[in-house]
Amino acid sequence: MKELNKTKILRIPILGDLAVSLGRTIFGIVLGLIASGILIACSGVNPFTAYGSLIRGAFGNAQALSNVLVRASPLLLGGIGVSLGIKAGVWNIGMEGYMYLGAIGASMVGIFDLGLPSIVHILLCFIFAALFSAVWGLIPGYLKAYKGVNEVTCTIMMSYIAIYLTNWVVSGLPMVAEEGAFYPMSKKFADSALLPILMKGSSLHPGPFAAIILCIIFYFILNYTSFGFRTKMLGANPNAARYAGIDAKKQIMMIIMLGAIIGGLSGAIEVMGLKRRVYMEFVTNVGYESVAVALLAGGNPLGVIFSALFFAALKAGGATMSIETGVVSSMNSIIIAMCMLFVIGVGVVDNRRLKKIVDTKDDETEEQSEDSAAEGVVK
Repeated sequence: MKELNKTKILRIPILGDLAVSLGRTIFGIVLGLIASGILIACSGVNPFTAYGSLIRGAFGNAQALSNVLVRASPLLLGGIGVSLGIKAGVWNIGMEGYMYLGAIGASMVGIFDLGLPSIVHILLCFIFAALFSAVWGLIPGYLKAYKGVNEVTCTIMMSYIAIYLTNWVVSGLPMVAEEGAFYPMSKKFADSALLPILMKGSSLHPGPFAAIILCIIFYFILNYTSFGFRTKMLGANPNAARYAGIDAKKQIMMIIMLGAIIGGLSGAIEVMGLKRRVYMEFVTNVGYESVAVALLAGGNPLGVIFSALFFAALKAGGATMSIETGVVSSMNSIIIAMCMLFVIGVGVVDNRRLKKIVDTKDDETEEQSEDSAAEGVVK
């Protein structure tokens, strides 16, 4: 009788899933940077010099680091919202629209001096941002859960509606729009509704740190609560989840609405901490970049921290790299695309390897059972 091969598995308490997804991500990023370096070399620039300029532009001093954190703020929150959907098997890619609706909600109370303490006024802005974005997320959530409408198409179309709705609000709504402005924008937020600046001479506000805390909180929610168990089970096997008594429709709707609320808070933080008012198209493509952040993180909320900071560092340091070395400004997008392709490729190869191990083990177990049955018959 064949002896069953025992596959040794490294078990790391709490951080096991993070170690696997982070390892894949780092390996994919390294391969992407190598491939991008080859392209940079083909353009006649030393890739080590180019990457050195990029790192200096992103982390060379306190101002540069603060710029990276500010740029990472919307990507962190957007990445969490998309990651929740990935874990549930739902592609909630409407972060762009949720950010706009959150900004509109915050502006409805933020531009008025209500005579409230700053902490209360800021909290009120967040509540309105959450309400507006939750209502917006309710539409694709209901259509996906109860009508079977494809969530990708629905959320993309809803994002376009949100963008044009925001454009109308900041240019044509008398209560909100700034009259006579050279560019469509809302009135300036009241001082009591603005997030404080943490470092003099920079735009650093509490948003990035709040987002990092939320990433950690949602990691534990997904891994150590019944809500997280239902979410992951729904994403892993919808049929088994339904058989186990999970209300799949309710869970899908909750996931999409929760992602919408997080996206709305991201938009509110952006206008209350950085922009100081709502501009037309103030977060162009940031919501869609959040999808890439979540994919790069493998849907892991802790991985979102690293992938968002990576994206923000590329965006912040890319200008320095272009100025100092002459590398085309579009190289940032190429580097991001290369890293994404290799991370996805590493994940596909690894999943196939694991599936092969599982199939082999199942075959060996079946053979062992047949041999045991045969021995029993002989006896």
